[in-house]
Amino acid sequence: MRFKKLIPVLLLFIVQPTIAQTTQTLDIIKSLPQKPEINLNTQNDWLLDNSQYKAAAYQGKQADQLVISNGLISRTFKITPNLATIAFENHTSSESIIRGVKPEAQVTIDGKSYNVGGLDGQPNYAFLKQQWIKDLKNNPNAFQFNKLHIGKPKKTMHWKKVRHHDKYTNWPPKGIYLRMDYTMPTPSDSKIASTWESSNNRTQLLSDNFTELNDQWKIHTSKSHPRSSFINEGKPGEIYTPANTATYAQRNLPKNTKIVEVKINTGTDKSVSWGPGIALLFKNKTIKFNISPNNSGLHKTCFSIFDGSTEHPNLLHPKNKINTDKPITLRLIITPQNNLLCQAKSEGISWHTYKTVKLSPNDNTPTAVRIGKIGKHGHNKDFSTPGDIVRLKIENFSAYSKLNKKPSPKKTNDIVLSVHYELYDGVPVIAKWLTVKNNSKKQITINSFTNEILAAVEYTSGVEPNDIPNTSPNIHVETDYAFGSFTATGANQHVVHWEKDPQYKSQVSWARLTPCLLKVKPTVGPEQTIAPNKTFQSFRTYVLPQDSYDRERQGLAIRRMYRVIAPWTTENPLMMHVRRADWASVKKGIDQSAEVGFEMVIMTFGSGFNIENDSPAYLKQMKKYADYAKSKGVEIGGYSLLASRRVGGGNDVVSPKGTKPKFGNAPALTSKWGQDYFRKLYQFYKKTGMKLLEHDGSYPGDIDTTQRLPLQKGELDSRWVQWRIITDFYKFCRANGVYLNVPDYYYLAGSNKCGMGYREVNWSLPRPQQVLHTRQNIYDGSWTKNTTMGWMFVPLTQYHGGGAAATIEPLKDHLNHYQQMIMSNLTSGTQACYRGPRLFDTPKTRDMVKSQIKWFKKHRQTLEGDLIHLKRPDGQNLDYWLMVNPNAKEKGILTAFNPLDTPVTKTIKINTYYTGLSNTLTIQNPLGKISKHKINNTHHITIKVTVQPQSHASYIITK
Repeated sequence: MRFKKLIPVLLLFIVQPTIAQTTQTLDIIKSLPQKPEINLNTQNDWLLDNSQYKAAAYQGKQADQLVISNGLISRTFKITPNLATIAFENHTSSESIIRGVKPEAQVTIDGKSYNVGGLDGQPNYAFLKQQWIKDLKNNPNAFQFNKLHIGKPKKTMHWKKVRHHDKYTNWPPKGIYLRMDYTMPTPSDSKIASTWESSNNRTQLLSDNFTELNDQWKIHTSKSHPRSSFINEGKPGEIYTPANTATYAQRNLPKNTKIVEVKINTGTDKSVSWGPGIALLFKNKTIKFNISPNNSGLHKTCFSIFDGSTEHPNLLHPKNKINTDKPITLRLIITPQNNLLCQAKSEGISWHTYKTVKLSPNDNTPTAVRIGKIGKHGHNKDFSTPGDIVRLKIENFSAYSKLNKKPSPKKTNDIVLSVHYELYDGVPVIAKWLTVKNNSKKQITINSFTNEILAAVEYTSGVEPNDIPNTSPNIHVETDYAFGSFTATGANQHVVHWEKDPQYKSQVSWARLTPCLLKVKPTVGPEQTIAPNKTFQSFRTYVLPQDSYDRERQGLAIRRMYRVIAPWTTENPLMMHVRRADWASVKKGIDQSAEVGFEMVIMTFGSGFNIENDSPAYLKQMKKYADYAKSKGVEIGGYSLLASRRVGGGNDVVSPKGTKPKFGNAPALTSKWGQDYFRKLYQFYKKTGMKLLEHDGSYPGDIDTTQRLPLQKGELDSRWVQWRIITDFYKFCRANGVYLNVPDYYYLAGSNKCGMGYREVNWSLPRPQQVLHTRQNIYDGSWTKNTTMGWMFVPLTQYHGGGAAATIEPLKDHLNHYQQMIMSNLTSGTQACYRGPRLFDTPKTRDMVKSQIKWFKKHRQTLEGDLIHLKRPDGQNLDYWLMVNPNAKEKGILTAFNPLDTPVTKTIKINTYYTGLSNTLTIQNPLGKISKHKINNTHHITIKVTVQPQSHASYIITK
């Protein structure tokens, strides 16, 4: 469908950057213009002309509603009684993106989890009716909206523009920026207090870390085995006993005890009802709460509770997060309402209540506590079959009083959480991130966070579990917390999660398995400690709702997004990989590159280039290389391997049990070696003037369990810290004009180019097969990447074997193949790594290369546009693609390739929609002949092409 008319231009009304109290926010909204109505019949297609779609802030339909919109998408916020997104709309497709209200974010601080904003009470999560919105209620336990700031987007990094790039890009992007400030909830009831740490606003009555055995503990040991003990090998609290027996310590409690808490390392214990735990003894009953470390039926860590009369076994964490790799803490809380809360947590996992037991008025004061392996019903009896010997450890025990007066863990203004949004001009993309400012006098820890939550409209409905495809809603989501892949989906799988929505009770799936709840959150950490007066900033999430299910259109939308949020990816220099790093070889590479029009020389892997050599003599030598290259108008740099290597000396990543680094081995970026490595990299680019890094094996997201203070506490923060180290360096490179080839998805952190997608050993295949693989790789790799974002490969010398049949050298003997490889890349705007000792060996070879480069630069604006996929290469007939740029004079360039040994003349049909042309167009064939063509009502034309054997033919399309 072609959207033919322009919508009236949206007014960009920017409130000057001011901070307003909640009571003033309504006045700010009233000062904004009203949001214009969207008429689909008058919308122009933003993929052809997006100039009218300006992002702005508007009044909503009600006085307490704020809207940001660019005419393509809009997001509506209700700011009272707390802030929540009540509408998220796709105006191009006239669809609602969401079906319900969720919190704006979630955060866990010092072990306590909070919602941020949001409103409760929606009766049905299949849809959100307007009349329900006024009745939605505030959750007093959530962070509360307080202040609003409206402004313009700012740079995520500095981009030093030193080379050719898309002239239509802006940095920072144009659009609208919002910052919503929230304060911590004011504690109002015991439900809030029950999720705090036990020491919060309570007096500690007892504490024991079992460095020695206090004589107040009375020990019971099983009679089933002579070694059964609570003090094993002289270590108090270490239990050594058969699995299904009772061996524990008991002591009396102070009268005002309201919390008891025990931390247990379950060791080798795999028992169920006799698993390690804690029990409270009351006048008329005993209540026990224990761990079932590995229930033989469920193969998961469960919990069991005996409430004084009934056992409740096989209780699981709702997300099955608890496991016995780390110690587990159990606690029992007596609330003012005479309820006993049975709670557990482990490192990095906040408190969860597994059961609430109602206490009678006569049984609300415990007399004693038992810790260890306790009988099934809280008694001292063994099971009839004791089982094998196990070993476990009671690490510490504490008891606490009731809450002291009015609970107040921190002043509500001590911690300010801000949710940030950016909506950009001309593209349906909204960015979102969090900051947490610690205004208190004590450090806090951000254990985890979720910076986007959307109850999205499901992709499809299925009744039975096997009816539900693993297909998420029609929304592209990615973050700058990306690594470990050549694709956005793969690089974000650890952070972009499509989950089941437990509030969506009316969905068609009877088991409620539909993946329609978006949560963008790290799977591990970040576990960051924030000092007083310091601020934590999350990664950024980018949400792009698609307006079609057409693969090409979806890909085009993603590609346009990158030009807005990562415009440095349009830098696309022609690159030679010189095979040797000695002066003679490098000088030859520079001279030949300058002569034929190449723009960059890379001292490739195996060349002898060593960026880790920080001797003054070597740095001086590399500066000489850079100065000479600059004098020739050529940029130069080299290759460095980071991951997939082992450095030893305690500097390597130690993966969690049962896992290993992505590439088998990897140095830890937080290690002494890692820090020295980055010191050398920073120094190299500051002192040599080189302008390129090919950074192979970039940080792929490996988790390191090693404590490496002061940078890294251990497993939970290792991924976050290492990601920050690598991305800080990449941003330094971007700010200093250093081009980055990184075989990983670091575009949003400053990288210019990643692999287009190829299998390296294919370059050992016979030359004709290499051409077809090249074209297939480009065709397949450019659905969601701009061709400027992916590199290919041209092995001028033998690579991965293959002998003479696979090798282009001597170049003069395989001139036609060499030309095919060059043009397969350049006709799609793709740059390859031309690896060898030279770019030409004879004047004839030189003239061929120079001619092709000259042709590319003449048509560069269009060739670096969008690739429209027409006919995938298969080696059986012509294949062809169309490069388009509706902003250029040349609207399109069609290139066809003939893999056969005979000429082919064929009439083909071309979809010309994305050239932006309508009615008629002009085509110039390879011989310079001009022809006019009428575009039919489906935006297609037919054209007769003739292509010689093993050759290309390009056709230039203009108005």
